[in-house]
Amino acid sequence: MGEAPVFYVENLKDRFSNGFNLRFKGFETSVDVGDKTFVIGSNNNDSISSIEVQIYDKSRGKWVIPTVLGTEPKRYEGHSAILLNEDRIMVITWGSTPDDCIWFLEVDTEYVKQQKKALGTEVIAWSKGVRGDAEKPVVISGPSGVGKGTLINMLMKEFPTMFGFSVSHTTRTPRIMEKNGVHYHFTERSIMEKDIKDGKFLEFASVHGNLYGTSIEAVEAVADLGKRCILDIDVQGAKSVRASSLDAIFIFISPPSMAKLEERLHLRGTETEEQIQKRLRNAKAEIEQGKSLGIFDHILCNDHLEKCYDNLKKLLGLDATMPTNPKPSSKGINLPSKHAASKINNKILVKSETLGSGNPSKNSIVLDVSLLKGGAPGRTRGLNVFAVDPNPFSDCLNGIHKLS
Repeated sequence: MGEAPVFYVENLKDRFSNGFNLRFKGFETSVDVGDKTFVIGSNNNDSISSIEVQIYDKSRGKWVIPTVLGTEPKRYEGHSAILLNEDRIMVITWGSTPDDCIWFLEVDTEYVKQQKKALGTEVIAWSKGVRGDAEKPVVISGPSGVGKGTLINMLMKEFPTMFGFSVSHTTRTPRIMEKNGVHYHFTERSIMEKDIKDGKFLEFASVHGNLYGTSIEAVEAVADLGKRCILDIDVQGAKSVRASSLDAIFIFISPPSMAKLEERLHLRGTETEEQIQKRLRNAKAEIEQGKSLGIFDHILCNDHLEKCYDNLKKLLGLDATMPTNPKPSSKGINLPSKHAASKINNKILVKSETLGSGNPSKNSIVLDVSLLKGGAPGRTRGLNVFAVDPNPFSDCLNGIHKLS
């Protein structure tokens, strides 16, 4: 674990104000969290900065270079930093694209605590902020031949713009006609093993010497498109996802009986008798686990396909009323190019102004952070954006209206 030069400490309080500050070139901001000061600074190159974080541990009088997890902000021109609570810092960048200007630096969340314990070092994690919420992903499991693939295809056909599949990762080499990012995310074993260690995968397995798995980023990418992610995985995979931080709906599809399942497998005509008997043995174990381990929220018996499909739609809120959760906005957030930020309760006021003037402009907005969900190593969702009434005689936080 590296340490910054000791002389850096002496002028710490002189160089930074009460928790957030903005400088336009070679800038740094400091945020106190308990007995630690998090200094978020820039590494300038042609007036465009990449972000770096150092920690001053006041209890030990030492600087620490933390292990950084998650996807870091892209290069930008400047930033402001505001402490939301004792476990994360909101970083607002300018000179960034509208969909890349709100970030959360997690310093003591559950994910960070887990990684600190696993790595034995100081850890911070970045999470990108996203407007609006997303529908819960749907995990669907069931034994081979139970009809879950048919049910999923029926959903995709009836609601083609509502659902999407995550693209799995694998360390095997691509086959002819397979495209990276379409059929699989093809990656090197060392990279995937590191990402697994860093908690970036919901589930994974080794098959014939190659790793396969579902990453949190792959699920987030589906939500970014405004779609609800479907995970078609086995019971062991569902068990791993249930143990993760993903907030999902877990559904197990069960056959009416083992005899009926055997009949369906024979009717498919795709396996030998030996293969069918192996699938039946596996199915029996999966059914027992699916019903007894507390993994699944709902168990649907596929005794009649249309009836089972209707019940599936009811569980997903598709029978009478469509889901009401707001979808992520593809518009991003148009922040003032140079701004000052302040926090009032669960709202962040971002004002475009000449520094020191104190006069809000028509571009001033309010970021509501009261409904945040998720976090590293995925997105932080639930951010709401409001425009501020430019009337200088109005109460800023009362004269606001939500942006679409």
